[in-house]
Amino acid sequence: MVPVLSLWLPVLLSGVAVFVVSSIIHMVLRYHRNDYGPVPSEDDVRNALRSAGIPPGDYMMPHVGGTGGMNDPEWIEKATEGPVAYLTVAPSGVGGMGKNLAQWFVFTVVVGIFAGYVAGIALPPGAEYLDVFQFVGTVAFAGYSLGVIPASIWYHRSWAATLRTVFDGLVYAVVTAGIFGSLWPS
Repeated sequence: MVPVLSLWLPVLLSGVAVFVVSSIIHMVLRYHRNDYGPVPSEDDVRNALRSAGIPPGDYMMPHVGGTGGMNDPEWIEKATEGPVAYLTVAPSGVGGMGKNLAQWFVFTVVVGIFAGYVAGIALPPGAEYLDVFQFVGTVAFAGYSLGVIPASIWYHRSWAATLRTVFDGLVYAVVTAGIFGSLWPS
């Protein structure tokens, strides 16, 4: 068993490495640029949403109000005539990306902690590189990728966008696993 506290270096280095790789994916490779398309008549939709005074939050329309509401003829009519939408309203303003980037970095460290914890329980000091790679990579992949799939199942997010994000998670997992495998305590 390897205590997770003794894995602080691979946790931090893998967090930094994933942060850098994700920046390259999103700013240089840009294969996510089509994950979100433009809204037709965007100005009309923006004006309508602004005049409705919707505060930041997550919404759906038509709103069903619970499982029993799916049998309500009024809801069925609204859902049939459309549009059906899942909407996230963010606070207005330009704002910076600093808070988001900081949260993303913390998330990469948390994934590293969990991956190291699981590998540390399963493997002894001096474990083979590929054994460490397998354990850490599996847990890191789960942490980076599997949570996005329900958005396509339940909220109709594009499967192509979801699969690109899952691929990103695979890349992040390989980076994380490689660093842990190289720095595993002997």
